[in-house]
Amino acid sequence: MAIQSEKMEIDVSPGTPAMPGTVAREAMARPSRRRWLVIGLIFVVTLINYLDRLTVSVLAPVITEAMKLSNLQYASLATWFLLAYTLSQSLSGRIYDRMGIRRGFTLSVVVWSLSAMAHAFVRGLGGLSVLRFCLGLGEAGNWPGAAKVVAEWFPVRERAFAMAIFNSGAAIGSIVAPPLIVWLQLTYGWQGAFLVTGGLGFCWLMAWWALYRPNESPVAAPVKAGVVPSKSDEEAPKWLALLRKKEVWAIVLGRVLVDPVWWLYISWLPLFLYKVHGFDLKKIGLFAWVPYLAADAGSLVGGLASGYLVKRGWRVQNARRATIAFGALLMPAGILAARSESPFSALALIGLVLFGFQVWINNVQTLPSDWFSSKTVASVAGLGGTGAGIGSMMFLLLTGWVVDHFGYTPILTAAGLLAPVGTLLMFALFPNREP
Repeated sequence: MAIQSEKMEIDVSPGTPAMPGTVAREAMARPSRRRWLVIGLIFVVTLINYLDRLTVSVLAPVITEAMKLSNLQYASLATWFLLAYTLSQSLSGRIYDRMGIRRGFTLSVVVWSLSAMAHAFVRGLGGLSVLRFCLGLGEAGNWPGAAKVVAEWFPVRERAFAMAIFNSGAAIGSIVAPPLIVWLQLTYGWQGAFLVTGGLGFCWLMAWWALYRPNESPVAAPVKAGVVPSKSDEEAPKWLALLRKKEVWAIVLGRVLVDPVWWLYISWLPLFLYKVHGFDLKKIGLFAWVPYLAADAGSLVGGLASGYLVKRGWRVQNARRATIAFGALLMPAGILAARSESPFSALALIGLVLFGFQVWINNVQTLPSDWFSSKTVASVAGLGGTGAGIGSMMFLLLTGWVVDHFGYTPILTAAGLLAPVGTLLMFALFPNREP
């Protein structure tokens, strides 16, 4: 059976004969048109994920004043979230590899949406800390789940762009969050803000169960048609087996050092504008979204750039490396933002940092699907997320202490140096060969 077009759908109608192994592998490589609907759903749930995550951050000036929190105590809220997020990344990766994408996302969204809504009923730091922990447990699953979606539904040359679409959900969520959450707080109070943003996840779940068809992915369709995968394809390798691979350590250690840059700004930007540049809550709602618009552009540019280089004949690894290096070289702009006297210059420079980060992370998150089978991708992505969580948790706690004692300049300077160092370490560990 000849393959006529890469866009051709797999015939899985009743009575279709089982395909030979070679043809099955070819069929599994064919992209389905439905992949764009699927990645669109992942984009939307990622946007909701960030709305729920950022509600506390946007309302930080109100919450810290109401509860009389120091910078270190506020940092502890982000740390509780990141502790759960870190633990749940690897666990969620295994859950998605075993349960499948449809049920895995359902579990994640239910946990984080209930936790987000419950924020409306707490009155103290202890209760808020517990709910931030529960929120992190659920939200972590979004990323290994999305990596698995990309691996199962998209061919290699489109994976970075598919990652860009879903990652842009984080950036768009960050753009929408400040004005939306400030408006909700001013209109309905902070309790109403948590109830509305938390409830969006349940609306998404109705669309997810109505529209997602797991048996229509290019990976699942040959199985439905009668081709039985080998045992090696059915079972995900153990964590210890994965941790023996240099490729896994390259991803993990790179994210340990570089992901804290993103977490620094999404956790501290409103307070930075409030305390350093004198922004009130309305100004935060009007202007704090601007750097995330740049981040969204970076996500799309990062996905398109490496895909373009692959189409131009570059080796996949070289295309990824060039794009990752470009993103890393932009992130030291945060050093200048720390020293800017104008809040708008600082926002522009922070926007450049977040543009670079999204270029970087979009391609780093594509590496598991380049190097590992679909049954392993979520586990590897989860380990990378665990590394990101460990590094970010330590850096955010350090941020609280440093800001209390020395202000924001030292910590923004340190963050500006992390990306080049982490990227060089990652390149040193990755084997110089094609996936």
